[in-house]
Amino acid sequence: MTIRVVVADDQELVRSGFGMIIDAQDDLQVVGEAADGLEAIDIVQSQRPDVVLMDIRMPRLDGIEATRRIVSQADLAETTRVVILTTFDLDDYVFQALRAGASGFLLKDVRREDLVHAIQVVAAGDALLAPSITRRLIEDFARRPEPVPASGPRIKRLTPREQEVLELIGQGCNNREIGEKLFVGEATVKTHIGRILMKLDLRDRVQAVIYAYEAGLVRPTTG
Repeated sequence: MTIRVVVADDQELVRSGFGMIIDAQDDLQVVGEAADGLEAIDIVQSQRPDVVLMDIRMPRLDGIEATRRIVSQADLAETTRVVILTTFDLDDYVFQALRAGASGFLLKDVRREDLVHAIQVVAAGDALLAPSITRRLIEDFARRPEPVPASGPRIKRLTPREQEVLELIGQGCNNREIGEKLFVGEATVKTHIGRILMKLDLRDRVQAVIYAYEAGLVRPTTG
């Protein structure tokens, strides 16, 4: 199946460069380009792409609010995933974008093969959460005096093993690392993660990490 992509960036050269890379792949296709957030929303609503590459800083409406509006529409949230484009991984707005519902982020100087892989991964329903972003999540919650207790009704939906998996997700472990720590195969890990997302009404792995810290299931450290 062809993965349909929309590229939203206010720089024409960026849009063109990404577009050429994407269209050169047999399984990827650019179905729209947008120069600002409002245009991105319009194109997403009309084209229903699988993935949107969304710049943060754009005129009229920034990528954060555009992401929030796209993800908040139930019909779009079911079909379209947003990946944030940023110039550097310490962008102050990256965390806000993830909270808005983005499924991950990419640096604009990403290598060709990594861009293609990222689009494929997100389209398949996974999420891109680089170690640097995981560290920023940890640092943010470490500055909060008291996390929300993990004893709420939602966390009680999980089995003890699922809570273990969620804790490891919150620590930034990938599926292979989780499997090694729990002595199970990656297929089993994927099954656990699917159940966690379903039980907690979470969209993807990014939201799972955020939930783990907000619930206090993972205790961040500043050292």
